[in-house]
Amino acid sequence: MSDENTFYFTAGAALRVVVWGTGNMGRASIRAVDAHPRLTLAGVVVANPGKVGRDAGELADLGRPLGVLATDDVDTALAGADAVAYMASGDIRPDAAADDVARALRAGAAVVTPAIYALYDPRSAPAELRDPLLAAAKEGGSALFVSGIDPGWGNDLLPVLVSSLAGTVDQVRCQEIFDYSTYDAPDSVRFLVGMGEPMDYEPPMVAPGVPTMVWGGQVRLVARALGVELDEIRETLERRPLDVDVTNGMGLFAAGTQGALRFEVQGVVDGEPLIVVEHVTRITRDVAPDWPLPADGGDGAHRVVIEGRPRIEVNLEATDEGGNRAAGGNATAANRLVNAIPWLRAASPGLYDGLDVPLSPATGRLGRTSTSTAGKALA
Repeated sequence: MSDENTFYFTAGAALRVVVWGTGNMGRASIRAVDAHPRLTLAGVVVANPGKVGRDAGELADLGRPLGVLATDDVDTALAGADAVAYMASGDIRPDAAADDVARALRAGAAVVTPAIYALYDPRSAPAELRDPLLAAAKEGGSALFVSGIDPGWGNDLLPVLVSSLAGTVDQVRCQEIFDYSTYDAPDSVRFLVGMGEPMDYEPPMVAPGVPTMVWGGQVRLVARALGVELDEIRETLERRPLDVDVTNGMGLFAAGTQGALRFEVQGVVDGEPLIVVEHVTRITRDVAPDWPLPADGGDGAHRVVIEGRPRIEVNLEATDEGGNRAAGGNATAANRLVNAIPWLRAASPGLYDGLDVPLSPATGRLGRTSTSTAGKALA
């Protein structure tokens, strides 16, 4: 084992981590920091005045206090932080998210975040986005890792790992197949994805060029890992209306409005789509029944298919927060990021992607559903 990897297992003071944001990803990140024997929760930053002063354990639904109160004072929270798990959404505020991340990097904190899609592959990111963040990392002597699940490890690290089991590879396909009715993000579900909107509405998430901006980096990462030069990246899109009214926790989704969409981001070589990221998204499982469904018939799954010899298919379902698969996906994304913090703290200043950052085993966590600060490493 290399010296780089043995860093995970060395004793020492727990790294002080600030979680910025307490939505779907923030809740999972607080739990991830609390569970990690090399990390300690040093602060929680919130924007909602109603959350200021509340205990992090309450906000993360841990069932016990953590003794860390949420604050909207960013400077105080960042003071002395070794790392920041930036979990505030960047979907409708990408510039503000990038500014926040740069602020944390300049303060000397390693930063992990899912919020800046173009930086899932820093090498292909626009220079006007990448260069200021790289400068901030160098100024603060810090490191940045942007990832998630889809885009994220489900579309880069997982297919690359599965490809190592193949002899010949004809196509790599990564699928997210989800019923969004349990996804607690109504603005994103309705206005970004278009669920419940008229069929002549153009969802921003699938406007021409946007899927390539968000998911193209994943296609390029897989191509780089497999030693493939792509000729181009193409997009496909299908949408289906609801036949009947559907009501869930986000309200009414009327008949005739969008109830499902399916798109692909294809890495093309010699006219053939060899690396494909595919999304199949519904607001109810009854719409578009002819489209792919999770293997076990549940609410959601991530699937990697290696067409070749042998043909390999891996289906992954995760649940959290009472059996919710959307929450399970969020938790896996948060854990991948939070678990990478010790490696990032040891890395040279810069920007890192999903192929750079190694997997970090759940060392010290086997047989434990949670930890407390009393069990953290000591100086």
